Amino acid sequence: MNSRNSGPGQQQKRILIIDDDSDIAIILRVVLEDNGFKPDSYTDPELAYKNFRDGFYDLILLDIKMPGIDGFHFYQKIRETDSRVKIMFLTASEFYYEQFRKERGFDLFKQEFFLRKPIGTEDLVQAINKLLESK
Repeated sequence: MNSRNSGPGQQQKRILIIDDDSDIAIILRVVLEDNGFKPDSYTDPELAYKNFRDGFYDLILLDIKMPGIDGFHFYQKIRETDSRVKIMFLTASEFYYEQFRKERGFDLFKQEFFLRKPIGTEDLVQAINKLLESK
């Protein structure tokens, strides 16, 4: 257990996982729970949005390629509701984050907002902690 996220007097960070692959969503949820986070997961982005509450989550782990609504459109919808929550995109795509930024017009995204699947447990937890600690 990573005591960094669950020490005395320290609130567990809430993370929302949205990935249409149920196996990935389950694995991510278990890994995050084992590392002291409090995750919820959805395989349906519309259902995730319907149940989303402003100010409830510290971070969203968001798959980019999903049926119905892709990760970028989900991001836009969430930003209308909650401007504070941090968002990290997950992708198995061969496209580099620069191409996503240029093609989709998301110039504000930095490389650390993108994680390539598959990702090791230690790298995932380290990337999440880094983003959660950033301003």
